[in-house]
Amino acid sequence: MTFEIAFVLLALVGMVIALVLDKMRPGMILFSVVVLFLCAGILTPKEMLEGFSNKGMITVAMLFLVSEGIRQSGALGQLIKRLLPQGKTTVFKAQLRMLPTISFISAFLNNTPVVVIFAPIIKRWAESVKLPATKFLIPLSYVTILGGICTLIGTSTNLVVHGMILESGHEGFTMFELGKVGIFIAVAGIIYLLLFSSKLLPDTRKDAVKDEEEAEEHNSDLHTVEVVLGARFPGINKKLKDFNFKRHYGAEVKEIKRNGQSIARNLEGEHFREGDTLVLMADDSFVQTWGESSVFVLLANGKDTEPVPSKRKRWFALTLLILMIVGATVGELPIVKEMFPEIKLDMFFFVSVTTIIMAWTKIFPARKYTKYISWDILITIACAFAISKAMVNSGVADAVASYIIGMTEHYGPQVLLAAVFIITNLFTELITNNAAAALAFPLALSISSQLGVDPMPFFVVICMAASASFSTPIGYQTNLIVQGIGNYKFTDFVRIGLPLNIITFLISIFLVPLIWPF
Repeated sequence: MTFEIAFVLLALVGMVIALVLDKMRPGMILFSVVVLFLCAGILTPKEMLEGFSNKGMITVAMLFLVSEGIRQSGALGQLIKRLLPQGKTTVFKAQLRMLPTISFISAFLNNTPVVVIFAPIIKRWAESVKLPATKFLIPLSYVTILGGICTLIGTSTNLVVHGMILESGHEGFTMFELGKVGIFIAVAGIIYLLLFSSKLLPDTRKDAVKDEEEAEEHNSDLHTVEVVLGARFPGINKKLKDFNFKRHYGAEVKEIKRNGQSIARNLEGEHFREGDTLVLMADDSFVQTWGESSVFVLLANGKDTEPVPSKRKRWFALTLLILMIVGATVGELPIVKEMFPEIKLDMFFFVSVTTIIMAWTKIFPARKYTKYISWDILITIACAFAISKAMVNSGVADAVASYIIGMTEHYGPQVLLAAVFIITNLFTELITNNAAAALAFPLALSISSQLGVDPMPFFVVICMAASASFSTPIGYQTNLIVQGIGNYKFTDFVRIGLPLNIITFLISIFLVPLIWPF
């Protein structure tokens, strides 16, 4: 084993441990590893920075702004209210109306704003019709993931893998190419949730601080507000007694909800963690002041906090989204490429145009555009490209690929496809989906090269496996959001999510080689 291979392997092990322990943000952890590779001479400065100019990464950045434009248009909030049945209904009937439509929406929009908008509305609606909200919130997160795997823009992971494919000199994905297998997984997943989620998910868990009687005794202007802490919250990993929440935000913390537990006593000694749901006593000014702050991923006060602009603005935003999708799809057709040989009419082109039009027409505030972009995700993606390059440069990718091939040489490429899925899926459950794709991609490329087969089946499987984060709340941000607002335990995700992981695995391993032959 050479020094470079040993160094990269140790760095990657350290990276995975740091990501699991959540000592720093994923972007900073990956950036630290990339700098180590630069110092060791495994990466050149040019190779280190290539990810920051990658078309896939910049496309993800602009899709954040497009999703924010749709959110601020009020279209999503109005849609979910029409989907939710009013009056007496059952969990099955309500899910049947909601889940397929939400899955379709998330195929074209970033998952996080969809869940952030829908979760408080669904929770409030469930309480009004006397149904447990816990039967809807995990399915909400899961169907946004299932919808995301069906298109190139449905999740940042697909765009990351697409960018890596282009970097490696291969033909990338078209807009709906992943849907050839993704739609089957999404349909099977929705059917599974409709049939089993009601049995596998818990009934509503009572919060330690539920009603507002206590607030009314002290001050009639106060009421309970739920917030989910984001990565930018300045008190992360600090104790409540060391971070004066009331001085910073003008609200009192009454309860912390974490992993299905409601902590309402001895709060002063509790540490704030990303993804914690806080139950606060606050007045109406709290929502007005902090409603759009990036320190809180979600904010719910039992009322509508989303904007309700004019119908004209909603339709204009939706029209721009549809034109972007249609344009990117048509732009990939051979006849269009022949007509416009000097302009590449791909997703990057149309998302750039859409973003600028939304800014010019004030669908989202152009002056605040930087706050709507998740910079940590972008840094994670950019560093993922560099880590993937380091695995190739050092020989780690070839060495690990040779080892995996040696273990399964008598079973053929389909078993190796299954091995790549399992490795990627384990990483995405433990760390982040984009980091999982970064680790798996060079392995897949090296395996296909050593076998002399088409790498495309392996690339597609990485997309499916890296997005299939159902068994833990930490692998996907939407899972973390609904964990707090639904007061779920870690085991709730394992119980309902593990079968969904297996369904995704079986469909992928069976269908992918049929659609993209080796």
